[in-house]
Amino acid sequence: MPALPPRQQQVLDCIGTYLARHGYPPTLRDIAAALDISGTLGVMKHLAALEKKGYLRRSGDSRGIVLLGRDTPAPPPGLPVVGSVRAGQPEPAIEEIEDYFSVDASLLRSGGRFFLKVKGDSMLGAAICDGDLALIRPQPDANDGDIVVALIDGEATLKRFFRQGESIRLQPENPTLAPIIVPHGSAEVTVVGKVVAICRRLG
Repeated sequence: MPALPPRQQQVLDCIGTYLARHGYPPTLRDIAAALDISGTLGVMKHLAALEKKGYLRRSGDSRGIVLLGRDTPAPPPGLPVVGSVRAGQPEPAIEEIEDYFSVDASLLRSGGRFFLKVKGDSMLGAAICDGDLALIRPQPDANDGDIVVALIDGEATLKRFFRQGESIRLQPENPTLAPIIVPHGSAEVTVVGKVVAICRRLG
């Protein structure tokens, strides 16, 4: 194929780079932002030109761009499953990637960056079961009632987070289990992140 005008080549390269990084095509706004193009009309014109020349095919979907004449990158394996966290008594956090779990692109907008595998039954009342994968959005703090992964002197647990005066209460969702109360200064409590979704493997 003949050489493309510089701007069309930039658009084509942008699409290829985005595909390799995310595993799905960019939107018009993604391309416009990456190439500092004002509005999406200019992007649409470049895509129309590239489609006419046989470099890509478009559909009506917002991400409906398929590159032609080159290998489409395989989508990433998914988000990492990082160790385990006990939804019961805390256990040492494991910082190695055990697996990857594919998620729908809509879940990625939640800010979740990794999964922790749940062990135990202390969060049954929140429909979080043993073996579930908790999608974690890293953040250093939480609001009362948030379900979080917290470290207590380096040991991880999954609970609802509450401030109780100067103490921290990590509340299970199981009436047979007592909350973990951490008085101010008695231990270091660190919020690793908030649980933004629960995924369950079937079979």
